[in-house]
Amino acid sequence: MRSRLGVSAILCTLLPIKHIVMNIKSTLPLFALCAVSTSSFAVNWSTTQLHLNYGDFKNPFTEQEAGTSIASLQHASGYDYGDNFFFIDYINDNVDDGYQDRDFYGEWYSTFSLSKITGNDFSFGAIADVGLTAGFNAAGDAKVLKYLPGVKVNWQAPGFSFLSTLITAYIDDNEGVARGGAPIETNSWMLDVAWGYPFSIGSQKFNITGHVEYIAERENEFGEDVKAWILAQPIITWDLGNAISMKENTLLLGLEWQYWHNKLGTDTTESVPQFHVEWTF
Repeated sequence: MRSRLGVSAILCTLLPIKHIVMNIKSTLPLFALCAVSTSSFAVNWSTTQLHLNYGDFKNPFTEQEAGTSIASLQHASGYDYGDNFFFIDYINDNVDDGYQDRDFYGEWYSTFSLSKITGNDFSFGAIADVGLTAGFNAAGDAKVLKYLPGVKVNWQAPGFSFLSTLITAYIDDNEGVARGGAPIETNSWMLDVAWGYPFSIGSQKFNITGHVEYIAERENEFGEDVKAWILAQPIITWDLGNAISMKENTLLLGLEWQYWHNKLGTDTTESVPQFHVEWTF
C-alpha cells in the first residue's frame, strides 16, 4: 500500500522556502522532517543515509587549511511521477574564522518523469528516461539561495545502478552583503553528472558513486567575476556490513576525493582525500 501524504508534509508545502533557508539553523529539524515526509508520498522505493567525512579543506578566501568534519543526512526516493533527492550537511572545521564554523548547507531536487507523467515512453537508445527537475541549494551563515530548474536525463548503462545528467539554470536569490550574507550574483547555469557503479572482488562488495558538476561564470554585486568552477566528488566504498554478516549496503567504509577547481568562484583549487563512512537506515 502506498504511503499517504501526512500532516507534516502538508504543513511543509505551506512553508516559504526562502524563510526556511534564511533561518536554516533553527529550522533544520523541520526541514529534514519535511523532506522525508513529502518524499514518502506515493513512495515506491526510498533510502536514507548518514554520511560522515573528515579531511583537510581550504578556506578559498584565505587559502588556510583546516581539518573539517562533515555529517550529511541524505535521502533519495522514487514515486509514481518521478524521484526526489536531498542532502543536508553540517560542517565544522577546527579554525574559528567565520568560514564553515558549525554551518549548514543543503540541496534538494525533485524530478518529474516525462514517461510517467505523460504515459509515453521517452526511452531512446542509451536514454532510459527524461524528466523535468526543480531544485534549490541553500547555505545557512552565507544566506545563499539558488533555484535550479532544468532537465534530467537518466541513462541505460550496463553495470551502473544509476547514471544521470542534469542541466539546470542557476538562479540567484542571495540576501546580499547589506543583509549580512554572500554577495548577490547574476544568474548562470549548471551541468552535473552523477553515477553509481557496484562491483565485487571475490566475496567482497564495493561501490563507486559520486558526481561531477560544472557551474558557469557569473558576476557578483560588486561587478567582480565569479569564476566558473568544476567540482568532482567520487567515492569508493567497501561494504563492511556485508563482510561481517550485516544486511548488504548498510555499513560502508571508504574514501571520498574532492577536487574543486576555482572553489566557490575564486582562484583556489584543491584536491582533498577524505575518510568516509556511510550508514543506511
